[in-house]
Amino acid sequence: MQDNLSHMIGTEKSMGGQGSTTHRATSLEFVKNPIGEMNEHEVDSRRSLTGTEVLKEFDQVMSSRRAQLESEPEEYFTRETMTPTGKGTVADFLHIRVMDCWVHEQDIRRALNIAGNENSASAELTVDRLCRTLPIVIGKRAAAPEGSCVVIHITGPIVREIAITVVNSRATVVAQLSKPPVMELFFDSNTFVELATGRATADETRARWKVTGDTDLGERVVGSINMMI
Repeated sequence: MQDNLSHMIGTEKSMGGQGSTTHRATSLEFVKNPIGEMNEHEVDSRRSLTGTEVLKEFDQVMSSRRAQLESEPEEYFTRETMTPTGKGTVADFLHIRVMDCWVHEQDIRRALNIAGNENSASAELTVDRLCRTLPIVIGKRAAAPEGSCVVIHITGPIVREIAITVVNSRATVVAQLSKPPVMELFFDSNTFVELATGRATADETRARWKVTGDTDLGERVVGSINMMI
């Protein structure tokens, strides 16, 4: 829990112009990319603090950051900047931050066994952003056959139904299918998020998802759905 808060503190302080830690973590063997390394420096810099101290800093930073964002003019949010997914605007980056913070909130809730905030605007934004990766998962990673159609059913608390067809080796979301799907996958939005963010594996969640039709394709989709850095 403390590491999650430390990570969020570091990112929001940096985005708010308060600078980053000068501390350097020494154990980085599990870090996969530069963003992960930056996060680990922030997390490691607070490991000597108590949970109460980190929570106090978190509350202070988030209060300051919210005040800053509420006072910024419209031009601030349309300003170009680099985001974790490439060039974009400050607003684009903030959408990513909402997703990241909500995912970490759920990490903390799972650790404490305190469910909540699963049907919020933040949850909807997160599910919708993660749904953007489904064509890549289905067409490239799971290698759905040419001309095939599949449907992903997200059953709640956030409800979505995504129809995808493969044409010219490219998977695309469509408004409606022209023929019956070869595979349909069903899971709730919490399971979808856990899989898509790498919090759980297909085997660990097997009782919480169902495939009809081409079960091999469905299992490949679930097994390759993790797309978060």
